Amino acid sequence: MWLLKKLLFPVSLVYGLVVYVRNRLFDTGVVKSRVYKTPIITVGNLSLGGTGKTPMVELLISLLQDDFEVAVLSRGYKRKSSGFVLATSKSTVEQLGDEPFQIHKKFSKVSVAVDATRRNGIEVLERDIKPDVILLDDAFQHRKVKPGLSVLVTAYGKLYSDDWCLPSGTLRDNKREARRADLIIVTKCKASLTNSEQDSITKRLKPIKGQRVLFSYLSYAQEIIGQGPVMQLNDFKNKKVTLATGIADPKPLVSFLTENRIDFEHLPFKDHHFFTANELKMLNSKELILTTEKDYMRLVGRLKNCYYISISHKFIGDGHELLKDSLVDFMRRYS
Repeated sequence: MWLLKKLLFPVSLVYGLVVYVRNRLFDTGVVKSRVYKTPIITVGNLSLGGTGKTPMVELLISLLQDDFEVAVLSRGYKRKSSGFVLATSKSTVEQLGDEPFQIHKKFSKVSVAVDATRRNGIEVLERDIKPDVILLDDAFQHRKVKPGLSVLVTAYGKLYSDDWCLPSGTLRDNKREARRADLIIVTKCKASLTNSEQDSITKRLKPIKGQRVLFSYLSYAQEIIGQGPVMQLNDFKNKKVTLATGIADPKPLVSFLTENRIDFEHLPFKDHHFFTANELKMLNSKELILTTEKDYMRLVGRLKNCYYISISHKFIGDGHELLKDSLVDFMRRYS
């Protein structure tokens, strides 16, 4: 793997140069970023998946939905539809994609839409829904839209500051573009992260003046939800459990289950994987399937004994209050 990365390094230099030129065109105004009357919050990262974007979008929704009409716009990665699609009670995971479908099922008051062309999606939402605020999911690189607030997530242990551009690294944008973020949230930290460790990470990220760096960890629910009665995590002990994951980074979940003494076999699939008939037949032969909430959206109704464990972001120190304050200050600018 190390040798392969070394061989691909020249390609990464070319990739980085192309991305740099593209960003400079936006920075200098040669290519215009459009500003909208609706407050827009972007949640994204600089690297390929596995940073916890969707749970972060869900957290923002939970903080905003009681006071504002919220809309979420995603491109709907790997969906089997095209153009603008607004989620309804009849929408399917194939039409929306797994992550937008998950958000749609969890937040009934929120308008969820998908469109590969973000400008068009925003314009349709402004015309037909008229939300108070739009959350753009996974759109940090989408420079054609200028957000009012940018949230950048990066995973503990895989900081963008220590990474390199594709294909020798996992960065899809230059790390210097982190300066466009208002909030940098380091996700998947250990809950016991000390102040000195936080300071060390902050120095490595080199935030500019005005940027806030917050730290969060993943919290796994003890209730396990599925097609049968709600179960507790302890109910999975002494059972033949098969963990099926189609996410970018299943390691935290694997570690959590191991720490809780759940005996399981792990069947990893690619991120956003749509399961084939043969794979579903194989999974149906298993006694008990445990999966992630995102994967469950693609498996529900297709397996006979499938459950999911949900996750959420919890903040270290006063991070939660600082995030709330940032949202309040942002929305106040538009009142």
